[in-house]
Amino acid sequence: MLIFFVLVGAIAAYLFLTYNQLIILKERVSNAWSQIEVQLKRRYDLIPNLVSTVKGYASHESETFEKITEARTRAIGASSVEEQAQAENQLSGTLKSLFAVAESYPELKADANFRQLQDELTDTESKIAFSRQFYNDTIQKFNTKIKLFPNNLIASSFNFTEMTYFNLNEESEARKAVNVNFD
Repeated sequence: MLIFFVLVGAIAAYLFLTYNQLIILKERVSNAWSQIEVQLKRRYDLIPNLVSTVKGYASHESETFEKITEARTRAIGASSVEEQAQAENQLSGTLKSLFAVAESYPELKADANFRQLQDELTDTESKIAFSRQFYNDTIQKFNTKIKLFPNNLIASSFNFTEMTYFNLNEESEARKAVNVNFD
């Protein structure tokens, strides 16, 4: 009889420990996503300032400015990880175009305001990359935990489901080469 109670107690302890570990990992995923959102908000706030600075020097590049504004709006309105990743990839590609335009204007590159904004945006991009990596690492730990046996039995019983990575897809604007043509 004692063996039975010890066995039931061990199973119950394992159940509680596994459930609590899954909750901890799920909360870490939420926290990691929040960190991405903080950096994206900072990026969204910097972009209009950067665009208006470049506009003063390259007013004929209105198509580039429109694409950046559209990409920023789409990124702000994204509602899922997949939509956010796709919108951020497009925004990264359009920002590359903006910096390519800026390269053609030596007086713009010498402008202190532009340099400061460019440095802040570069710093923010680095923080976004780190946050994405941390988010994906946390997702990987969570997804692995819910797939391992016997954890998968507990995870499915409590409706823990696999989460989506924040990926850069192959067709992404951010992967394409920038073509600047002043003809």
